[in-house]
Amino acid sequence: MITNPTTMIKKNCLLLFSLVVIISCQPKEKTTESVNNIEIKAKMVDNEATPETNNLYQNLFKLREKGILFGHQDDLAYGVNWKYVDGRSDIKDVTGDYPAVYGWDIAGIEKKSTTNIDSVPFDKMIQYIKEVYERGGINTISWHLDNPLNDKNAWDTTAGSLASAIPGGAAHEKYKSWLDEVVTFNSKLKDKNGVAIPILFRPFHELTGDWFWWCQNNGSPEEYTTLWKFTVDYLKSRGVHNFIYVYNTSMVKTKEEYLKYYPGSDYVDILSFDNYQYNDPEKDNSFVENNLKLVGIMDEIGKEQNKLIAFAETGYEQIPNNKWWTKTLMNSMGDYKVSYVLAWRNHGFQEKENKMHYYAPFKGHPNEKDFIDFYNLERTLFQKEITKETIYQ
Repeated sequence: MITNPTTMIKKNCLLLFSLVVIISCQPKEKTTESVNNIEIKAKMVDNEATPETNNLYQNLFKLREKGILFGHQDDLAYGVNWKYVDGRSDIKDVTGDYPAVYGWDIAGIEKKSTTNIDSVPFDKMIQYIKEVYERGGINTISWHLDNPLNDKNAWDTTAGSLASAIPGGAAHEKYKSWLDEVVTFNSKLKDKNGVAIPILFRPFHELTGDWFWWCQNNGSPEEYTTLWKFTVDYLKSRGVHNFIYVYNTSMVKTKEEYLKYYPGSDYVDILSFDNYQYNDPEKDNSFVENNLKLVGIMDEIGKEQNKLIAFAETGYEQIPNNKWWTKTLMNSMGDYKVSYVLAWRNHGFQEKENKMHYYAPFKGHPNEKDFIDFYNLERTLFQKEITKETIYQ
């Protein structure tokens, strides 16, 4: 537990904020809020969204005025040198607190697997998602789904794969059956009272890359937007009303590039991107420079369309820099009001590559102090600064 004065001031200020949120919680039909004299028009993609889902969406607009929510992929499932220990988290081991956002991936659900792409059992994932909701955390789900054209993995870029999934395509009926598996999985994401747990759903991510079957090199903007819109409409038609839809690119450098495959404001709730650090930030500042430019582009679009913006995946493998969190990462987002930033998973030793694979520090890691300093920043928000009452009610 961190108990220095900076932390206490930070936590007390955010406790007051939490009370304000409780008092000012608005009914479902309310879609305009005022925070610090800033009008927010938060119309969701799904006009039948559950009250809890709509409340989460509205409160994310409020929280961005206070700071950036920190997230971590597979945080509760495993960490460096441990797996499936109740209540454990590498983030909690270091800071005494959990992340505010928890990332999961449901690849494997389409082929009725009992475990996901990272070997996490789906029954455990369901339990973790429920635990997160009860403590007031936020769950986000990505989907590295197989290629429906040939049943190879998500990284198979056989020509015509994207087009095969859209209505009229060779694999469209198969793709629909895969969406049915998502619906079945989602039906299990309910609390003890049967309330559907809100999910930030981020399908077809990193679309401006060239490594997945749905990426821009494998289909036209029309095909991609058709696939996106069909997916959203189909899930809604099957009774899924607890999803907040997150549009996601990899690195682009212009507004035109970011919007080229964009399905439209009526089909997107949150704008986001993914980018990782690969070079020494002391010698190469391109991570900061490129991120700042793209966050600025998203901020412009977000203001035009009243959308949240997020840094949906990032990290510096093994974090070989003692100021990466407080300096490099924070500088890469500037003063923009980013809703959340999520660090990738702490897998530990990876046999295929014969190296350690992790993106957040663990207890005893050399980067531990910088991450604690990052945690103590007034602008970073972790689990203790949000609760179920202030987020979902």
